[in-house]
Amino acid sequence: MKKITMCCLAGITVLALAACGSALPNDRVITFEKESERVVTLFSPMEKTLPDVDNVARSASEKTVIMAEEKLGVAVDYITYTAEDYQDKTYDDIALDRARNDMDDLYLLNPDVIQKLAEENKLMDLSDLENAKNLRDVVKSANEMDGKLVAIPQEVVAYGLFVNKDLFDQYHLELPDTPEDFLECCRVFKENGIETPVGANRWWLETFVLALAYADLYNGGNTEAEIAALNSGEAKYSDYMRPGFEFLQEMIDRGYIDAKKAYMSEAIEGEGADFLAGKTPIVMAYWSAANSETAYGNPDFNMLVIGFPSSRGQMPVMSMTGIAVGINAKHAEDAMNTLNVMVSDEALRVYAETNKVISPSKNVSVDCIPALKPLNDRINENVFVLGSNAGMKLEQWGNTCIIVRKLLNGATVDECMAEFDKLQEESRKK
Repeated sequence: MKKITMCCLAGITVLALAACGSALPNDRVITFEKESERVVTLFSPMEKTLPDVDNVARSASEKTVIMAEEKLGVAVDYITYTAEDYQDKTYDDIALDRARNDMDDLYLLNPDVIQKLAEENKLMDLSDLENAKNLRDVVKSANEMDGKLVAIPQEVVAYGLFVNKDLFDQYHLELPDTPEDFLECCRVFKENGIETPVGANRWWLETFVLALAYADLYNGGNTEAEIAALNSGEAKYSDYMRPGFEFLQEMIDRGYIDAKKAYMSEAIEGEGADFLAGKTPIVMAYWSAANSETAYGNPDFNMLVIGFPSSRGQMPVMSMTGIAVGINAKHAEDAMNTLNVMVSDEALRVYAETNKVISPSKNVSVDCIPALKPLNDRINENVFVLGSNAGMKLEQWGNTCIIVRKLLNGATVDECMAEFDKLQEESRKK
């Protein structure tokens, strides 16, 4: 077996992994079985990692699984998958295929897949789980469709900009708050010989777009009305999205992002080495990447994690991956009980303390490392943008990611906006 390990519920775990079609190759899909009369199957991704390095996120999730096994007398069998490179289809395709064919009990899912499967009535309603009552309101709203809670995360995945503060100090630059600030920093870096100021991959550039698009929607005091207008068609998603796409296009045109490399690069693999070597001053990643030795946890420079530039200053982008139960799960009762234990305050406290992340429970909090303090301060001020919101008829995270990739591949901003208009019209007809 290649030197890879499983990883559950960190930002990279679902959003950055790839897959191939419904025919599942034996060398990619791996089942880890345990002996028990009562078995629950969990489909989740695998994270590529460095040899001989502990995978903290995987350990955190497994601790909660062990708690469920011990309390309930069940065994959780992992079915896992990862892909080799950008030429493979995504992990989402495999998850959709397996859930539509009722192949597993529990699924670790991306927000766009959660929304698709909920629309198809392929996921159980988790609202009545005892421990669902402890969830933060923002977690519930992000994962509720038609009054049903269809998935529950073990962490709130917050995305930010990872910056090499030493390089900013070297060139006497303040950390950027607005898009204009950000472009000026990139200009200075470029003029001082840094070839590509922003390290990017094919998964996470949508974070820039979402921060610029929805800074006012989520922080202007009129969120419900604005979402209602978008859902009815009175307002256009493309009008919200255009500034973010124009911003990305400007960065591409000025050479601040290598569009060709980004289009082909997996998350962290494509830009991580240059960032850690001090060649690239800015990358984007999820909260846990600052804690994990497999990503940016031990840089040789002063690293800070800040929000994305927006009209309202540095803006965290929060996305909700989640664990769901298949509507026709073979072991439905045991699966529901297993998930209930995994998302209990007791289990989520273990998870959060192990992985040093934001908990979905309103009763659990953990101190963050100094590098994450700027991002955490904004979140504690209740300043953030949701990258996924099941209350929006047009799914946000996955669709924005796909359309950003079209921009990277040469599509114009107008063509990208036309794609949003088309998707919005289709969503209104459902």
